[in-house]
Amino acid sequence: MKLTDLKKGDLANIISINANKILKNRFASFGINKGANFSLEEYSFSKKTLEIKINKSRIALRVNEAQTIEVQAC
Repeated sequence: MKLTDLKKGDLANIISINANKILKNRFASFGINKGANFSLEEYSFSKKTLEIKINKSRIALRVNEAQTIEVQAC
């Protein structure tokens, strides 16, 4: 399933990231890597961005970026 399929409050594990190298490197700088656990904290009012909590950081992602991340719900 995609990260965008999760609901607010769901916990998940990253299975894979299907993005170009530049975006993968950007994700890695935030700790968004294969095997990482996170929670979906919030969707923006317009549903164009979402916020995840990974480790102790909160990270905002555009929906099109989040769709490149394959996850497994915990």
